[in-house]
Amino acid sequence: MHRSFTKEIVKQVALTRGNATSASLVTERMNMFTALNDAMRVAMETDPTAVVFGEDVAFGGVFRCTVDLKEKFGEDRVFNSPLCEQGIAGFAIGYASIGRTAIAEIQFADYIFPAFDQIVNEAAKFRYRSGNQFDCGKLTFRTPYGAVGHGAHYHSQSPEAYFAHTPGLKVVMPRNPTQAKGLLLASIRDPNPVVFFEPKALYRASVSEVPVGDFTIPLGQADIMRTGSDITLVGWGAQMRVLEDACDMAEEAGVSCELIDLQTITPWDVDTVEQSVRKTGRLIISHEAPRTGGFASEIASTIQERCFLNLEAPIQRVCGYDTPFPLAYEKLYLPDALKNFEAIKHAVNY
Repeated sequence: MHRSFTKEIVKQVALTRGNATSASLVTERMNMFTALNDAMRVAMETDPTAVVFGEDVAFGGVFRCTVDLKEKFGEDRVFNSPLCEQGIAGFAIGYASIGRTAIAEIQFADYIFPAFDQIVNEAAKFRYRSGNQFDCGKLTFRTPYGAVGHGAHYHSQSPEAYFAHTPGLKVVMPRNPTQAKGLLLASIRDPNPVVFFEPKALYRASVSEVPVGDFTIPLGQADIMRTGSDITLVGWGAQMRVLEDACDMAEEAGVSCELIDLQTITPWDVDTVEQSVRKTGRLIISHEAPRTGGFASEIASTIQERCFLNLEAPIQRVCGYDTPFPLAYEKLYLPDALKNFEAIKHAVNY
């Protein structure tokens, strides 16, 4: 973990516990699904109105993220829903609209589209259309996204850009257990509806020391995972592991990379990325989702407007292809470390 971010976690945990010293940081080794479970446990302990629901969540869910929560909080607060994503979203909006906290699970991000109308046309616009008289802000949709190695086109998609296009929603994507816990708690307590995408490939593969108890990571703030002087790389979620490997390859070739985890897709941390690109003069954005209309396009456009005279090379996007997510050709489809390393070489040699 980047040292500056570790200090920020220490500070947040200390302030939460009323003791502004680093001695207050106590961690426990967790994988991602355990950290998410711990975040929901804390949320439900600190907010008696918080409920968790979705398909199969009462027995722990497909990925075990909600395991033991029903036993701890009871079937009135942790319960299964019908197999109907539109119904899950509609109930969540209604529950949150009366000031209570809804934590809704959509079993796979690929299945969120039946709920798209409810999320985009109801949840996102609730506050605006009432002139700020009403809202459904205490609402979080959790959903696993991305490649998993064998998911094919119905269990591997990364649909964050669809929701990033919607004013009134926040979109969050963590990269490891520590970020997952802190960002999920922040999302649950945020006064706006949040779509929280969880990288399913990392549920068990990603393990780190996670602060115990109650702590949050602010939404809308990027994390500079490593500092560098030659090129800036930006990503989020599971792609950060890929970009770390690409940076290691570049470092061996004598290229100094600055690596930024956006963490929150909307609102995204424009200032941090801008300051980095003004320093390095080069930018690569990488995500699993298809290239056309992907969120990398928004970042590239904004940074080009702000940093045009600082750029030493064209901004590059290293993304998935404009095809349905393939099964047999998944390895070819994914924007892996080698593709990103080739983009780095092209940018520094431009």
